Amino acid sequence: MRLLLTPSRRLLPVSCKIQQWNLSSHYKRQQGKKPPFEWIRTRAKLRPNSDDESEHEHSVPNNGDMKHIVNHGKTFDEDVDTRVDVEHIDEKSSGVLSASAVETNRDVELADEQMALTKALAINKEQLSEDLIRMIKTAERNILLLNQARVHALEDLHKILGEKETLQSEINSLEMRLAKADAQIKVASEEKVHAEQLEGQLEKLRNELFNRGGSGKSELELYENRNKMSNVEALLVSDGHVHSLRKEVDSLRTENLALKDDIQELKSILSNLKNSDERMVTLENERSFLESTMKELESKLSVSLQESSNISTLKVECKDLCEKVENLQCLLDKATKQAEQAFLVLQQNQDLRKKVDKLEESLEAANVFKVSSEKIEQYDELMQQKIKLLEERLQKSDQEIYSYVQLYQESIKEFQNTLNSLKEESKEGTLDGPVDDMPWEFWSHLLLTIDGWVLEKKLSNNDAVLLREMAWKRDRRICDAYVACKEKTEDEVISTFLQLTSSQPSPGLHIIHIAAEMAPVAKVGGLGDVVTGLSKALQKRGHLVEIILPKYDCMQYDRICDLRALDEAVHSYFDGKLFQNKVWTGIVEGLPVYFIEPHHPNRFFWRGQYYGEQDDFKRFSFFSRAALELILQAGKKPDIIHCHDWQTAFVAPLYWDLYAPKGLNSARICFTCHNFEYQGTAPASELASCGLDVHQLNRPDRMQDNSAHDRVNPIKGAIVFSNIVTTVSPTYAQEVRTAEGGRGLHSTLNFYSNKFLGIINGIDTESWNPATDMFLKVQYSVNDLQGKEENKDSMRRLLGLSSADDRTPLVGCITRLVPQKGVHLIRHAIYWTLEMGGQFVLLGSSPVPHIQREFEDIANQFQNHEHIRLILKYDEALSRHIYAASDMFIIPSIFEPCGLTQMIAMRYGSVPIVRKTGGLNDSVFDVDDDTIPDQYRNGFTFVTADEQGLDGALERAFNLYKTDNQSWQQLVQKVMNIDFSWESSASQYVELYTRSVTRARASASHT
Repeated sequence: MRLLLTPSRRLLPVSCKIQQWNLSSHYKRQQGKKPPFEWIRTRAKLRPNSDDESEHEHSVPNNGDMKHIVNHGKTFDEDVDTRVDVEHIDEKSSGVLSASAVETNRDVELADEQMALTKALAINKEQLSEDLIRMIKTAERNILLLNQARVHALEDLHKILGEKETLQSEINSLEMRLAKADAQIKVASEEKVHAEQLEGQLEKLRNELFNRGGSGKSELELYENRNKMSNVEALLVSDGHVHSLRKEVDSLRTENLALKDDIQELKSILSNLKNSDERMVTLENERSFLESTMKELESKLSVSLQESSNISTLKVECKDLCEKVENLQCLLDKATKQAEQAFLVLQQNQDLRKKVDKLEESLEAANVFKVSSEKIEQYDELMQQKIKLLEERLQKSDQEIYSYVQLYQESIKEFQNTLNSLKEESKEGTLDGPVDDMPWEFWSHLLLTIDGWVLEKKLSNNDAVLLREMAWKRDRRICDAYVACKEKTEDEVISTFLQLTSSQPSPGLHIIHIAAEMAPVAKVGGLGDVVTGLSKALQKRGHLVEIILPKYDCMQYDRICDLRALDEAVHSYFDGKLFQNKVWTGIVEGLPVYFIEPHHPNRFFWRGQYYGEQDDFKRFSFFSRAALELILQAGKKPDIIHCHDWQTAFVAPLYWDLYAPKGLNSARICFTCHNFEYQGTAPASELASCGLDVHQLNRPDRMQDNSAHDRVNPIKGAIVFSNIVTTVSPTYAQEVRTAEGGRGLHSTLNFYSNKFLGIINGIDTESWNPATDMFLKVQYSVNDLQGKEENKDSMRRLLGLSSADDRTPLVGCITRLVPQKGVHLIRHAIYWTLEMGGQFVLLGSSPVPHIQREFEDIANQFQNHEHIRLILKYDEALSRHIYAASDMFIIPSIFEPCGLTQMIAMRYGSVPIVRKTGGLNDSVFDVDDDTIPDQYRNGFTFVTADEQGLDGALERAFNLYKTDNQSWQQLVQKVMNIDFSWESSASQYVELYTRSVTRARASASHT
């Protein structure tokens, strides 16, 4: 029980904290009139412990817990006094109670408490303890609720202040906009009425909030708590502890007095909160009303702005119309003045006309008498003048005739002297000297005539060899004999030639090309250009060159000179039978050419096209054997047999397996693959048709295809059986030795790398020459580029393209539309060129149906376009026109073994735009590549086969063309001066030929 009499330790810190809060809150109120936050944190420490509450909620306290119970009782007293103070504050604020009434009630309450304590002495202690616990818990809950209410009130107050500031800023902006709206729409009177209505509503709201109140519930709870406290005091007195309880009650009252001061402060805060609530409601109403007003004003403002904008546009239009009216008025004035002047002039002319008519009438009579005499005088004068002119001309003609006679006599003397000197020189010169003034066509025709005699059994092989050597050396004796025998019979010519036979050393090599194409008579791609260009270059170097071709029904026969059929046919083996082949001879580009026409029931070369037949393997294997049979039966002993692509790749195994044992063993075989994409593979059984042994050749080390063991590969067979293997550029030679570029033959090429190399092709610079090209409207050269501009304008008019701007760049493209050529990039280049402000012309077709249809759709899309034109066919004349007219030439190939179009384009002054692959990489070097010497930079290149790479190259080309005309012209002159002739390439081939023939002869001499 001593513990109950001990003062509570919880009361001391509470009082201290209350005083501390009083000081801080007082200081805060002096600093500003905003409610402080510090008192909330300080009073929060008075909250009851939830753990203590739960611990004693359902248990009876023992002696050790009495101290805690007493403390709860004190806390309860604090809460009671606090509620008294709160009620006092509410009564004072509402005007119900006064200060004296509060003190009287206090005395009455103390007396009642004493009486209640006296009556409560008989109550059970356990009942007392339970009542105290319930009262203490109730007091703690009330205090907790009060603290929470304070915290929420402060939070709401700060929110209200923030909203007030936000609302104030919105009001400010709204006032500014209202001021502008007032000035524009002049509706100040309406807004004034709204403002008066708003003030009336605000006054009503303030009155309603001021009349709110009611605190009866708090007074009733205070009265009940005080009765309970009086009962507690009576119980303690009856138990003998009244004195100690009184002390505790006194201390509680003291603390309640202190709490009164705190509650007084709280009163002012609560009043502020009420005022804040009122202001919040008022401001909320104002804000909602102002928002609606602002929306109305915004709508009106938008309408006024639209009207003002319409008015401004109308003003501009009105101003323009006024200016136009003024201009028209000026023009009308001028026209009026001119009309008046014209009318005056017309009147004057009419007056003058009348005067002239009168004068003419008056002079007619006088003129009648004068006409006759004047005419006679004039006639006499004219006759005298003519006589003088005739006399002068006669004298001049006499002088000219005399001078011409003298010149003629002198020229006759000079001619006689020259003729005498030439006779003397011819007598002094050797009879076997070479003839340089006869064209190559003459010697080719002579060689074909000799070969025809051999095949027709009119001349022995030995005599034919000697006569070929004389023609080979361009011997004057055989030339003179052939010219002298033109009017003689064939037998007389042969007898004359036999008298000339003598053993003469050969000046060069005898080379026979066996190919499926030859430009211009049978051309599909670059193969035909290579065969013709290389053969002409070799012929100029003094070598005997002949070509053997199939006789297609679709050849350009008008480009063949002296075409005739030989009387004797050549028989060749195929499918176990002998078939007759008719042999034709002719001259193409000065070269002797043999055309083989098979008399086979399948009509191999009467198909209307060169390639693309289902039996191409049989067609060209037949031709390859027939060509070797022609060489054998004609008694030829060539040094080199040069075959091209898979169509004549059969020549290599046929030569060594079948014809070398028959005596045709003088030649070395050179094989050139122009494109490893096309290999002509077929089932191995088809190889037997031309007489080759399938069992021996369908082996991995011979002709068996590396990808399918039941198929044979003609290209692989040519690589294995040829003495020399070449391709058409050094870069492509490296690319095909990789798995990606070799198309399955990379391992074979690497195995035979010692005889494999790349030699870049050339072009026939005589045929492709803008200075002599008769297909062009205007010929031009590197020193006179005006003709190129005229050809550009001519082609634009020919194709219906726009000629409005001469500086619009024209991009040309001539190609076969196959995946190898980058058809997707060509398609993109068409649209990209158009987007960059250029013109595009495409010439070419596709053997792939869906690609052909795709480009036909594009051609139809741009059928009448002024900047794009697609011609989906091949046209030799138009191709030359495009080369001459285009400023740039695009070749975006995925892979390109060599490519001739970039060389031809540069020959005609068209700057190439190419992808760096194959022969394009060996012939075109980027103008912006600092690693390349400046003299070799001749175009624009890109690496990746995508649209971004092509776009970059095209953009750089367009930028240079449009911004630096001088540099562009220098670039055009540079590309036209580059030597792409066959001279360099032919010399490399001659070196390969000579080395191979020399090794063969050396090997033969040792055996």
